[in-house]
Amino acid sequence: MSDRKRPRRRFGRVRQLPSGRWQARYQGPDGGQRTAPETYEHKRDAEQFLVEVEADLMRGDWFDPLAGRTPLVGYAPTWIEERDLSVRTAELYRSLLRNHIAPWLGNVPVGDLTPPAIRRWRKSLRDEGASVGTMAKAYRLLHAILNTAVEDVSIRTNPCKIKGAGTYEPEERQVATLPQVFALAEAIQPRYRLAVLLATFASLRFGEIMGLQRRHLLVENGQVRIAQAAIQPNSGRTFDGDPKARSNRTLTLPGFLAAEIEHHLRTYVGRSPNAYVFLGPKGGRPTRSNFHRIWDKARVKVGVPDLHLHDLRHTGITLAAETGATLRDLMNRMGHRSTRAALIYLHARDHRDREIAVGLDRLVSAELDAPKGHTGGTNTAHAGSDDRPRPPLRLVEGLERATGIEPA
Repeated sequence: MSDRKRPRRRFGRVRQLPSGRWQARYQGPDGGQRTAPETYEHKRDAEQFLVEVEADLMRGDWFDPLAGRTPLVGYAPTWIEERDLSVRTAELYRSLLRNHIAPWLGNVPVGDLTPPAIRRWRKSLRDEGASVGTMAKAYRLLHAILNTAVEDVSIRTNPCKIKGAGTYEPEERQVATLPQVFALAEAIQPRYRLAVLLATFASLRFGEIMGLQRRHLLVENGQVRIAQAAIQPNSGRTFDGDPKARSNRTLTLPGFLAAEIEHHLRTYVGRSPNAYVFLGPKGGRPTRSNFHRIWDKARVKVGVPDLHLHDLRHTGITLAAETGATLRDLMNRMGHRSTRAALIYLHARDHRDREIAVGLDRLVSAELDAPKGHTGGTNTAHAGSDDRPRPPLRLVEGLERATGIEPA
């Protein structure tokens, strides 16, 4: 047998460890040495690992085994900081991370997160009593963070694979009646009467209302311009920023609001164009907590203790829909850019549906009760052996033309 040594490998090295097992090492594209994630009982298995790594490098499919070693609690905050987020959204993400993700997954390296680990985390949230909405928001955040980890080549695939975990159907918001709206406007402190009316008939958000300045109320045109919103961080002073989703817009107001606006400006607002439309009795800008106490007294007095100010925005959009506004009209009025968001508000109220049914019933009854010889007539052609009334022929034919369905 020849005493010549076997030729040296052109890619990577294998060596036998004191334990007798074999280890594979190779040089990565960055010049650094990489070690196989496991050792092998046989030398040929270590060599086969190197053959596969070399093939991955040649195809451009190589994955750095050192990637993904950063714990999630170290990776996620950087992800939040690098995003162009509003103050409130960034605070929400940090809260979700701190309270609903980090306690279970924070110390796990990003590369070690697996679908079973994600399922166990979500079950833990449910066992802890987290709401469906909170669970969905936390899952969406984690999914987005790990999508970026895939783009950063820190992990191969996103382990968040639970179908439907990021979606939920929020509870339907209340719709106030018009008498309730005006009762609330009467019951609240007079300086906030206009806030109630704008929340309803302009469908403004709380931050948009509190961000209004005199120059934004275009009295002569009967319009309000939404150019900024009051931003209240968890700590620090309230400041003005862009409206939610950059929803700058100009809205035409119902005519009856002109007198309300003129009275409010004359009574409560300074003469400067930059004077805020809504200030507290001592001249401070209302915070959410302070306003909530004022609102709470009004809604209890009116007998709608569970109605939120934001529900009035929903009321206004529902009323607008009943005027025949299109989906695009509603999106513009709400300041929403997505159709999905606007569709939440586009539905008929129950009492309107009942009114439609009553109207249809009256129409059919009038036709059935018409005297003999009436142009509508009774539909004797469709009469059977029983005495049940049949829809008049004219009505049936009209439905046929409208639907393309032949009557039975």
